[in-house]
Amino acid sequence: MRIDIITVSPDLIKSPFEHSIIKRAIDKGLVDVHFHDLRKYALNKYGKIDDYQFGGGAGMVLMIEPIATCIADLQDERNYDEIIYMTPDAKTLNQQTANTLSLKENIIILTGHYKGVDQRVRDKFITKEISIGDYVLSGGELAAAVLCDAVIRLIPGVLGDETSALTDSYQDNLLSPPVYTRPSEYEGMKVPDILLSGNFPKIDEWRADKALEHTKNIRPDLLENKD
Repeated sequence: MRIDIITVSPDLIKSPFEHSIIKRAIDKGLVDVHFHDLRKYALNKYGKIDDYQFGGGAGMVLMIEPIATCIADLQDERNYDEIIYMTPDAKTLNQQTANTLSLKENIIILTGHYKGVDQRVRDKFITKEISIGDYVLSGGELAAAVLCDAVIRLIPGVLGDETSALTDSYQDNLLSPPVYTRPSEYEGMKVPDILLSGNFPKIDEWRADKALEHTKNIRPDLLENKD
């Protein structure tokens, strides 16, 4: 997979890709991530990439020309499966979306900034818009990093145990059950006996029951979408 991220602040977003699981995925050649500084496509020597809103109002807006030129340069080199815009006024990222995107080959991610981008960018270029929650950040860089982490960890070979991602919360519209490790007892708190029994069919049954119970208590809305 190749991911091209268009951003006003490339230094802000690079750090998450230089550590842990994502770094290992890049080092293994399982994903190729490139950052593109939108200011390199500025309209003048002063780095102009934004302007005031037509009709008045607070906040600057990223202009269409720099973004269009950057996207065109990328599309001259390869075809892209998706051009994604990170914005709070979009459908919220979920596990199903991450699963789908993990199967793509080439993706562009455009990060918003200031008041956002000229609507014509969204109308002309964007194939998918994604929010990471009902709140507003200073820019889309951190949101893009969240999306990339959610997607990259699903690529075969990225995680040490490829079955791990299949048991994550939300994979089956359920939250994960409780997990335990050594010691089996700590200050009177014991690990459930079933997990120490070695009876794996019963353990699977216990985990399924606990996942359902946890989901009912915390996120009952997920069960409305479960077949």
